[in-house]
Order: sequence, then C-alpha cells, then structure tokens
Amino acid sequence: MKPIKQDELYEHLSGFLKSKGIELKEGSYANGIQKGCTLLIDVINLSQKSISRAKVQIDKKLDQMRQVVHEKTAPKPKPETKTPKSRAPKVKSQSQEPKAKVAKRAGVKL
Repeated sequence: MKPIKQDELYEHLSGFLKSKGIELKEGSYANGIQKGCTLLIDVINLSQKSISRAKVQIDKKLDQMRQVVHEKTAPKPKPETKTPKSRAPKVKSQSQEPKAKVAKRAGVKL
C-alpha cells in the first residue's frame, strides 16, 4: 500500500465537505482539522510500515513452524542395516549324511 501524502486527506475531506455545502476557510477551526488530518496520516503511514514488518516476521516464524511440523510428522526413513549373512541352514554334503536320508528326501526307496 502506498503511503498517504501529508495534505492528501485534508484535501479530500475539504472536497467532501464542499460537496455537502460546507466550505473550510482559513482559520483556527480549519487549522485544527488540518492538524488532526496530519496526525491521522502519520498514524496510518506508521501503521502500514509496522504491519509490513510484522508480516515479514510472521512469515519467517510460520516457515520455521512449518519446517518443525514437517520434521516431526514426516515418515521416518528406514534405518540402513547391514544385510546379515544367509541364515538358511547349511546343507551337509552327501558324504556327511547317511544315504537313507538323501534317498528319502529324493523320494527313492532303498
């Protein structure tokens, strides 16, 4: 939003009042209204600057909060483990097993 110029509000107010039939002429009453308009413009302009700075800070904090939430709720990667050696039972060689067991496994009668 653009900042408001110092006399801009007073000029608009004077134009509005003139359209309603009230003309502001130089004097103490008009000076008081002009000072009030100046104070109001200063407050509005400073508020705009403050809101802009606050928005930047809020956006930074919001991004940080999103990151923390993401880190806490994201699926955990599976831990990398060393693949264990084959756990299959070792088969004895034929010379070590009795012939009857080998034949039985093969489905042959002796």
